[in-house]
Amino acid sequence: MLLYRFLMTILAAKEIASRVLARDWAAVKARLGAVAAPEVRDRIWLHAASNGELTSARPVIERLIAEGRHLLITVNTDSALALGEGWGLAHTQVRLAPMDLVGPTRRMIRNWGIGAHITLESDLWPQRVLLTLGPVVVLGGRLTERSAKGWARFDTLVPRVLGRVRYLSAQDSGSAERFVQLGLDPDALGPVVDLKALYIAPEAEPDAGLRRVFQRENTWLAASTHDGDEEGVLAAHRLALSQRPSLKLILAPRHPGRADAIVDLIAAAGLTCARRSLGEDPADAQVYLVDTLGEMHLWYALSGVTFVAGSWSDRGGHTPYEPAAFGCAIVHGPDTANFRAAYDRLAANDAARCVANGDALAEALIAFAPAERQAGMGAAAQRALRQETDLDGLMREVARVLDA
Repeated sequence: MLLYRFLMTILAAKEIASRVLARDWAAVKARLGAVAAPEVRDRIWLHAASNGELTSARPVIERLIAEGRHLLITVNTDSALALGEGWGLAHTQVRLAPMDLVGPTRRMIRNWGIGAHITLESDLWPQRVLLTLGPVVVLGGRLTERSAKGWARFDTLVPRVLGRVRYLSAQDSGSAERFVQLGLDPDALGPVVDLKALYIAPEAEPDAGLRRVFQRENTWLAASTHDGDEEGVLAAHRLALSQRPSLKLILAPRHPGRADAIVDLIAAAGLTCARRSLGEDPADAQVYLVDTLGEMHLWYALSGVTFVAGSWSDRGGHTPYEPAAFGCAIVHGPDTANFRAAYDRLAANDAARCVANGDALAEALIAFAPAERQAGMGAAAQRALRQETDLDGLMREVARVLDA
């Protein structure tokens, strides 16, 4: 414990110093746990590290609120703070997390009347777990072999921390086994559930105009592309057009601010383009550049095939759960570290195709021309990614622990 406190003190000093230099006094107070609650009541402290974890936990958060529970949500990043505040959730406050030291953590627990703690994936902070008097729950727990070896160095601290966990639902069976090996009570182990698999699509659907332009069997989506992805995507589209001349590409960059550079790449590839942000008509364009945010569900709904980008580099790839929810045939690159367990399940069930480059992507697009082939792969992906329990089952277990 002394070693952990020493390391955390150094990290805390560095961050507080940087916040002071930036005159970000609100963040300094939050990181020191010196922010008072609007009122003290029995709150659940839910921690989500950043945007991805917070987004994946939204179904859980909304269910807890619907049950009448009051939440304090903490995050590690300014962007996640803005995201959570933008949701405008009832009975909920969103703050930057305090540093995991005794003083800031105790102040947070006292000031906010914390009665239980829920944390996500691999964000088990020892002081929060040990100092929370009520039950501790871990959802979507993730512990890689490499992380487990690092945790094992704290051979007295880790068993104490895991011994305080009343319920842990791991996101894969390997993580579940490693948590038990490091000291989790096997009776506290719940079913395997990846929170990102609980994705619920927004109710909004593509309008009739988009439906007319983009017939699903002749439309494919390059989802969340990064710098370096677009060249291969556009090369694949050009090759596929030679055999599928009516094929349409919806290109959705991860960062819409790169749109001008992508337009230049599309022109250099000899393809025609329409931009969503400018209201341009996509009817006669070979590429529809959707340089907007918050509309990805529209593009999944219009596309029979989705290439999950960020997987041709060292970015670890993006979620397969969202395209699977829409029944898309899934194609991806070899780098899927961010969702390793999910992609392993897809591979084991022949429910997705891995492509190394633009040429291989073009071959997949040609092979997936028949609508029934697309639908079959989409259904296979849904079966492969089905969880051991659904949101209702998970929340029944969480409620049982919180109310015990």
